[in-house]
Amino acid sequence: MLQITLLVVGRLKEDYLRAAAAEYTKRLSAFCTLQVEELEPARLPDRPGEKQIAAALEEEGRRILAKIPAGAGVFALCIEGKTLSSEAFARQLADAPLRGYSRLVFIIGGSHGLSPAVKARADWRLSMSPMTFPHQLARVMLLEQVYRAFQIGRGSAYHK
Repeated sequence: MLQITLLVVGRLKEDYLRAAAAEYTKRLSAFCTLQVEELEPARLPDRPGEKQIAAALEEEGRRILAKIPAGAGVFALCIEGKTLSSEAFARQLADAPLRGYSRLVFIIGGSHGLSPAVKARADWRLSMSPMTFPHQLARVMLLEQVYRAFQIGRGSAYHK
């Protein structure tokens, strides 16, 4: 069974987002072993400067990179990533074991994104949309799309 880890900076604060994430986590248990690991965001002042943001991203990046298991396929969610249809994303997941990956890691950064080092480590850079979404909502959207990908793979009517 495919092992999937979500490495996310920050916690889900809203009850409705936690409930949605829990629902998709439950649904995904039929298809994969899912682990969600939340990392504390770096502390920043209310109005951080560019250097402070860069230092925070570097700190978060070191902690993220330390959590990636050797040999895992890594998806970094970032604005400059590639947008995929649900079907194309489903093919990426289905092809991962054929590429030698039994474990996939999806990384969602905090509100300032991901460090260049994390993006460089990624095997795939993925963008949810050209629109901007709160990073907490991105987690729920990603879980739903992973679930949808498995449903597409089995030919389910869920995708329609």
